[in-house]
Amino acid sequence: MNSPILQLLVLAGIAIFLILRLRSVLGTREGFEKPPVSTGPQPTERKGNFEVIDGGPDHDIIDHVAEGSPAARALTEMKAAEPDFSVNEFLGGARAAYEMILMGFEKGELGEVRPFLSEDVYHSFAEVVDARDRQGLSVEAEFIGVRETTLAEAEFDPATGLAALTVRFVGQLTQVVRDANGTVIEGEEGKIKTQRDTWTFERRMGTDDLNWQLVATGE
Repeated sequence: MNSPILQLLVLAGIAIFLILRLRSVLGTREGFEKPPVSTGPQPTERKGNFEVIDGGPDHDIIDHVAEGSPAARALTEMKAAEPDFSVNEFLGGARAAYEMILMGFEKGELGEVRPFLSEDVYHSFAEVVDARDRQGLSVEAEFIGVRETTLAEAEFDPATGLAALTVRFVGQLTQVVRDANGTVIEGEEGKIKTQRDTWTFERRMGTDDLNWQLVATGE
């Protein structure tokens, strides 16, 4: 066998070896490849009173209130008036406001939280703080955390754009009240207590003022 033929056979053997190695590493493809699955945002459409995403209702709403309920319809109208509104973001802000306002009240420091209080709520809080001061009482409190934040009610007036959202909080804190002599007359040092509050926040949708105000409190 002459050398040119021998060289061709050697090269052919090497080529076959490389092809087999590539197939073992990369695999094989048969027929038409399926188009890649998109992981980006999917197109949305509106169906009835809800924004439909991927064939379903708006979970930013129905994750918090029952589908088709008056609260769900109110939230849908809020989003129509202000498309950037998010229930999840609102509840996150309400959770932070709860700690800030509650601790401002407990410590008698209402100045920093006054912009977040309606006039009625501010005056109610201020009366309690003033009464404590007149009696020589002081409160020592430390916020531990919020165990639950639940959207209880939602109302919206399309004519005025006024939205009202009622939130139930379950918070935990330590609190003792001391008299003028420093004696503990209420609470127990270091003992964590659970506090339940129901607060209603209001805001006019579609305006530049994005701050919600606390307009009512209850248990």
